[in-house]
Amino acid sequence: MTTSPRNPSALVVDLYELTMMQAYHLTGIDGWATFDLFVRRLPAGRDFLLVAGLATVLERIEELRFTASDLEYLESLGQFRHDFLDCLEHLRFSGKVAAMPEGTVAFAGEPILRVTAPIIEAQLLETVIMNLIHLQTLIASKAARVVLAADGRGLVDFGLRRTHGTESGLYGARASWIAGFDATSNVEAGKHFGIPVTGTMAHSYVQALADEKEAFRTFVEAFPETVLVVDTYDTLRGVKRVIALAEELGDSFKVRAIRLDSGDLEDLSASARELLDAAGLEKVRIFASGNLDEHGVQRLVRSGAPIDAFGIGTRLGTSEDAPNLDIVYKLAQLDDRPLLKLSTDKATLPGVKQVWREEDGNGVAAKDTVGLAGEDLPGRPLLVPVMEGGRRLAGADESIDAVRERSAGELRRLPPAMRRLETDIEPYPVSVSRKLRALRDELSSKA
Repeated sequence: MTTSPRNPSALVVDLYELTMMQAYHLTGIDGWATFDLFVRRLPAGRDFLLVAGLATVLERIEELRFTASDLEYLESLGQFRHDFLDCLEHLRFSGKVAAMPEGTVAFAGEPILRVTAPIIEAQLLETVIMNLIHLQTLIASKAARVVLAADGRGLVDFGLRRTHGTESGLYGARASWIAGFDATSNVEAGKHFGIPVTGTMAHSYVQALADEKEAFRTFVEAFPETVLVVDTYDTLRGVKRVIALAEELGDSFKVRAIRLDSGDLEDLSASARELLDAAGLEKVRIFASGNLDEHGVQRLVRSGAPIDAFGIGTRLGTSEDAPNLDIVYKLAQLDDRPLLKLSTDKATLPGVKQVWREEDGNGVAAKDTVGLAGEDLPGRPLLVPVMEGGRRLAGADESIDAVRERSAGELRRLPPAMRRLETDIEPYPVSVSRKLRALRDELSSKA
């Protein structure tokens, strides 16, 4: 199953990538470059990231082509030489990629992905890799926090209608599923990624009919095992009308749940549960939605509210509290020459690197070390080869369900305070190896 519903243009790139590529071409700089993708610092309120988007990136890299119309447009800009455009016409990615597998927990300052290729090819990938990994990692990291807060209760992605574009909604649904959500309302995501799709009913259907109970009856006739929204007018009166419909239909009543979408969800869910149970409708579940995020879900769960599942929309689909990551793609080595950047607050580490994770005796993540790839350091290496010679390796072609399973394991291995979404905790320890520090210091002294 592909991870992309369309073939994107090679022009999804910032102009300066192309102008630098032409400059490399003209000056004969054609060595093999290594670029690192990493997040400089975590947003406020975030303790970890959940990596997502790798499969989409690898597919885009394999498909990367400049079409005749792409080249015609570039020529019209008047900035590019014919010999360079001829080079682009035949350009195919020939390099290699190592990355943290999707569903891996990561922290600031750690390479998430490493590209090694002729510099003209590696430079071209900067924008598209940043864009795709950024979006899916941002949403997966937010979704993972909701999963932890829900403590086993069902979760449905409702984000599509308010995401920043339909593609954002599509990949956001994928990221949420990877993080542990149970379904999405996004039908296109269901088609392309095999995610279970689900939905309820809108208030407009109730409004369109003259009588709320009649609206429930006709909708149930069309979709017997549905979820009925009960708060169009008065929530508890709506619940009583569902109960009346159940009494009328008897054994043919198969409604799965009611949906609460407004008001005090803690009090309303308790009252609704009491009414349903008294009517013998213990199997009818309670589904809640309405501007929820991990904090709202956690509050309801900790209060003991009898809510079985949650729909999470805007605050997930836009990652409202942290709408971006400080993600960068930086040159670390050219041929055998390690390189670094010393800009204030934007310094980088040189060389081809690896990340090792140590765990305690209970399998809980305890410490990460960023070092040079050739080092032999304690722990599990996190960056694994996923592409060679411009083609995905067999082990990199994972199913989305395998990624989801990895994500669940990674979240279980988080330190307990991170799983509880506690605030003001000590940051997870990420250190730099002695050899990498020495190389950095040596290059800094010569800069």
